[in-house]
Amino acid sequence: MPDGTTPYFTTRQLPPTDKGFVGYETEWKPWQKEVKYETPKRP
Repeated sequence: MPDGTTPYFTTRQLPPTDKGFVGYETEWKPWQKEVKYETPKRP
């Protein structure tokens, strides 16, 4: 089964277990960018 891709996350199907349960793995993409903190200019 192909990976399910959206702008926010990617879903992959896991192999079936002994009981036949098929799970999915979800990998979330970052929502925000992290910017290095800079001290403000002095007036």
